[in-house]
Amino acid sequence: MAGPDRGDHSVIRTTLLAAVMVAVAGAAAASPIAGVWRTASGDALIEIYDCGDKVCGRVKDSAKLRANPNLVDDRNPNPALRGRSGKGLEMMQGFSGGPTEWRGGRIYNPEDGRTYSGSLRLASPDLLKLAGCIVYPLCRTQTWTRAK
Repeated sequence: MAGPDRGDHSVIRTTLLAAVMVAVAGAAAASPIAGVWRTASGDALIEIYDCGDKVCGRVKDSAKLRANPNLVDDRNPNPALRGRSGKGLEMMQGFSGGPTEWRGGRIYNPEDGRTYSGSLRLASPDLLKLAGCIVYPLCRTQTWTRAK
């Protein structure tokens, strides 16, 4: 029985190359809200990024961190987490959807140590509406601006 000829190998290589290119192109396409955002108060920067098929966010910088670089998550209700650094603290998790609305996520507020259900809406390329709810309809909405 004869093995595959050179033509078959060429077809296999071309097919594999095309599949890899499609996978890389898909992986490189970041969510439209990916980037650094300035909070409503203007004193913190939050980096929003893709985490698997969801969107997450972490503290990049804040006035409190500049005043105290050793700031920790001391208001966390879980004593085991109270020593986490404030810088890089993941405060948004599990948002799905897009390209203009993401739901089903959680927002952790290190200021009060509470976690809220949340949603995100891209009002424009540089304006993000973030809603955090204790329980619907008890929600608070903030407008964040894209940092330049």
